[in-house]
Amino acid sequence: MRVLIVVDDPPDWPLDIPGIGVVAAEAYLTDPTYGDDRSVKVFNLCRSYRYQSTGYYVSLLAEARGHRPLPRVGTIEDLASPKLLPLLVGDLDALVQTALAPIKSQSFELSIYFGRNVASRYDALSQQLFARLQAPLLRAYFERRNGDWRLAEVQAIAASEIPVPHREFVVEAATAHFTGHRRITRKRAAPRFNLAILHDPANPEPPSNARAMRRFEKAAEELGLQVALITRNDLERLPRFDALFIRDTTYPNHYTYSFSRRAAAEGLVVIDDPDSILKCNNKVYLAELHVRHHIPAPRTLVVHQGNIGAIVATLGLPCVLKQPDSSGSLGVDRVDTEPELLAKVRTMLRKSELVVAQEWLPTAFDWRIGVLDHRPLYVCKYFMAPGHWQIVKREPGRKGYQEGRVKAVAVAEVPEEVIKIALQTADLIGDGLYGVDVKVVGNRCYVIEVNDNPNIDAGNEDGVLKDALYREIMGSFVRRLEARKLGHPQ
Repeated sequence: MRVLIVVDDPPDWPLDIPGIGVVAAEAYLTDPTYGDDRSVKVFNLCRSYRYQSTGYYVSLLAEARGHRPLPRVGTIEDLASPKLLPLLVGDLDALVQTALAPIKSQSFELSIYFGRNVASRYDALSQQLFARLQAPLLRAYFERRNGDWRLAEVQAIAASEIPVPHREFVVEAATAHFTGHRRITRKRAAPRFNLAILHDPANPEPPSNARAMRRFEKAAEELGLQVALITRNDLERLPRFDALFIRDTTYPNHYTYSFSRRAAAEGLVVIDDPDSILKCNNKVYLAELHVRHHIPAPRTLVVHQGNIGAIVATLGLPCVLKQPDSSGSLGVDRVDTEPELLAKVRTMLRKSELVVAQEWLPTAFDWRIGVLDHRPLYVCKYFMAPGHWQIVKREPGRKGYQEGRVKAVAVAEVPEEVIKIALQTADLIGDGLYGVDVKVVGNRCYVIEVNDNPNIDAGNEDGVLKDALYREIMGSFVRRLEARKLGHPQ
């Protein structure tokens, strides 16, 4: 595997390690040839990792390229969160007390270079902190309170911050790390919270495939969450957990809503929350919401028995009819003629007092913007199924279905207006996990719908962020749980 050290300016790393390349951050970010080889391990030693800084983008782009960066974006976020740090290192208290017992002062600063310290007596503590935080160069600050040592802060440091007397040692530590002479086994933090993931093993179209479910479990455990997979028969177990993550298709009149409502009543952190399930699963509600808040959407008519005759005059043909609780391609039909329209809408009105009709906007693909905590999380292009006008093609009377391809896209590569309108729309629903579908026709954006419980499949939605996508979602649970524990509003 090729190893690269990325720094703001190569003279910042005045250390020569045979076989290790040193590259300027600007070159790594802008030269497309660095994306050609996926067998690369990137050690990001930029001066700053703050959000959207050069160092932040080096790690973010490295993950997008399939490289193996240290630190990862998730680690950068962890170091920036004072509430998350105790969770990651909370089980090291005994080691901290033992290692720092001889120190007489009330504070102590520990420099960690690839898991080692210049004083070998601190190696065990250095290795454990490096194993959990996975940043090449760290500085840990400890304070003595009431006779006991406490970790106050950990910062990633830049290559330029290495003291001159330490440089020879850093070369030795880095060389040992790169050549694998000192293997460090990551020890997981003891779980502090219990997370239930609700799923249906019999669902033929689950929102997350088996590989994605395993990655959710792995990410949760790495962040200190004890995970249990539960099913529809486990409603009475909910009070035993701290949080609920629903990974089965949600409907209001469904067991998933009962779980969400019960979890919220018991004080659990829950995604999807019951309000989001109700709002996102009703197309009439979404249509009204778009009108009220001036969200650009296809021309829409809420249809009832008294205005069927206005559909063609308002929308033209072909147009699209949607049951209010339609999901994906189910309950959504395109009608091309007036007789077909009348027959279909009357059938739908037997099930619901209101039906949604929209103009048909043909496009090669729909944008799907995944939103969490009011921020864009991932973006995909959902292409239409071959020879069909929808993403999913179902043949009447036949089992199975055919899907169009999915292409994950980096958030930075998406038109700014698409991201802006997706966030604006998701914010009207809440702060949960949403998938906002947007069409672009000409130079105009149209919001089609907001989905709670969006698909997150390994090999599709995680195509850019990889494991970082699962870590981001699990990290949201941790942040919410910590905030609730401290009595802060979410």
